[in-house]
Amino acid sequence: MPDTTRHPDEPDACPGALRPHLAADGALARVRLPGGRLTGDQLRVLADAADHLGDGTLELTSRANIQIRGMAVASVSTLADRLAAAGLLPSATHERVRNIVASPLSGVDGHGLATTLDRALCAVPELSALPGRFLFTVDDGRGDVAGMGADVGLWPLDGHMAAVTVGGRDHGVRCSLMDAVPTMINAARQFLTEPEIRDGVAWRVAELADHGAALAARLTDDLAEPVEVPAPLARGPIGPVGSAVVAGAPLGRLTTAQAHTIADVADMIIITPWRSVVLPRRIDADLLWDADSPLSGVTACTGKPKCAKALTDVRAHARATPSGRLPVHWAGCERRCGVPRGRVVDVVSTVDGYQVWVNGRQCGTALSAQQAAQLAGEARRTV
Repeated sequence: MPDTTRHPDEPDACPGALRPHLAADGALARVRLPGGRLTGDQLRVLADAADHLGDGTLELTSRANIQIRGMAVASVSTLADRLAAAGLLPSATHERVRNIVASPLSGVDGHGLATTLDRALCAVPELSALPGRFLFTVDDGRGDVAGMGADVGLWPLDGHMAAVTVGGRDHGVRCSLMDAVPTMINAARQFLTEPEIRDGVAWRVAELADHGAALAARLTDDLAEPVEVPAPLARGPIGPVGSAVVAGAPLGRLTTAQAHTIADVADMIIITPWRSVVLPRRIDADLLWDADSPLSGVTACTGKPKCAKALTDVRAHARATPSGRLPVHWAGCERRCGVPRGRVVDVVSTVDGYQVWVNGRQCGTALSAQQAAQLAGEARRTV
């Protein structure tokens, strides 16, 4: 596989709304949306900010957040004021650590738990020291986000009890759903006491030498027999789901015109970790409504020229990807930013041309963009 190692002695450069990443095209701000939820009015605020301060697009991330890029550094304070006024910046100290992914198709109760967790997280001053990549997940029992490799995750096992996963694994920690949030907050606190964290050796629970086993043991006096956590879901549903409909954002981006159209028909919008949007009904906004659409399940990093590390314009090349079952991610360099977890076809740009990887196995190298798209299409149809 391409090398995606993140060295813990590097500074934590994970962007936020107040501390953006400086890319080749300007400042990039990441707005955290715990549970992926925001109102129509809040989406309008983000769309207007992208129009007036950024490049006119909203990027959906693999953690169900939204990014605005192409901003002047001087505009960051203006963005912060707009976010705060819209209720999208409830804590200046904790804004980069509000990384909470919830099952996007669950009901009010499931997302209410994510909201409770977010409030509890922001209420603990010491937890502002969590790394910007630290992730919480709140699964509603269907197993769609339990396999995301969260540092701390909640996975209901029945109507009353749940497993609290640590470092993406079940170590046997059990609690009632009523005690879930305090247990998860305690797990995050325990993480910050690990010597490897204090010494700068690890940023994530999975990077600890024991993968969080000792941390888990400190959460309860009675560990249960561990069970296998569901596999990562690399591609979410597209189309009608129950009383809702899920629309894919082409290559993970919404234009501000699309965002305003969505805001006009939905009081509550849910962004999914598969770069799609849960809506009450289908709308005329040039979104992806069919799982068989060629671009359904296709994502790409920003690529050249907006990213200084990218070697090619992967977004332009990704549009030639044929349809198929497996998701396909195009990356402008070997960092593979934004690649989904789970079974996926990786198309990676290198100095010698594109490489294609299928579930960790290299299938082609030194390919042209056209060859890479054809091979990715074959792979996503046959694997």
